[in-house]
Amino acid sequence: MPNPSQLPDAVQRIMESPSYRIAFKDADFLTAYESRGHRLELEFEKPERKFNQLQIESTVPCFGATRVIEPCEAEKKLAIVKQRLEDNPKCPRIKHQLLQAENVCKLSKFYDMAREFARIVSEENKDTMPRKYMICTGGGPGIMEAANRGASDAGAMSIGLNISLPMEQRPNAYITPELCFQFHYFAVRKQHFLMRARALVVFPGGYGTLDELFDAVTLRQTGKMQKIPIILFGWNEYWKNVLDLQYVVDMGLAADEDLDLFQPAESPEEAWHKIKVFHGEE
Repeated sequence: MPNPSQLPDAVQRIMESPSYRIAFKDADFLTAYESRGHRLELEFEKPERKFNQLQIESTVPCFGATRVIEPCEAEKKLAIVKQRLEDNPKCPRIKHQLLQAENVCKLSKFYDMAREFARIVSEENKDTMPRKYMICTGGGPGIMEAANRGASDAGAMSIGLNISLPMEQRPNAYITPELCFQFHYFAVRKQHFLMRARALVVFPGGYGTLDELFDAVTLRQTGKMQKIPIILFGWNEYWKNVLDLQYVVDMGLAADEDLDLFQPAESPEEAWHKIKVFHGEE
């Protein structure tokens, strides 16, 4: 026990101890493994409060590849790869990069389509209250940027649900600032994508897009979420080569009616029309 002359120092040491920190201000406590449940709850609650505050009733999540970029940017990247191949004409790695760059150029039209689709939807719904059919993306580049940009073109608000990743990912510049959130947990982020969704619009994408797509398809198939149309944008050019859904059904691993969970679309107008028809609004 400290003698009287040491009491002030002893009290200071006590106050500096981690155990003395107020729990909600203790970063070590909040980020500990045992606090995961609390972090999941907080990560759900923060966006939920803002959505309720702004009376956001329904959304249209738009998924797609980060690598599907604006056509002019895709052309610039293709030119760079062509130059590299001229300098190293026998390099198989650069030859494959050229193939990829050429294909990204072909797919870059979906950037413009995503932008136009979001503009059409946002223009029609931007003055509704409660807010309906608000564009919602993962908040990153590529197709996500295009959709947020289309909403911005219409002078409408839009949502970005960004995710912290090992590689740096910044939100795109077209998200409404007060509706841009950063998530640590994919599961909570996915829940916010689908909770208010009135449709899911999926543009060409890779593994991340497939993950988000089939998470929603499984919930629809099992009746664990509201009925919404799942629009596959670019069926003829992309999705029919990626997804042989008929094969799954023919193998007896899915029901015939499960094919009806998907609806193809080839234009922004067609996609929006199918959404409205699904909900009896047209």
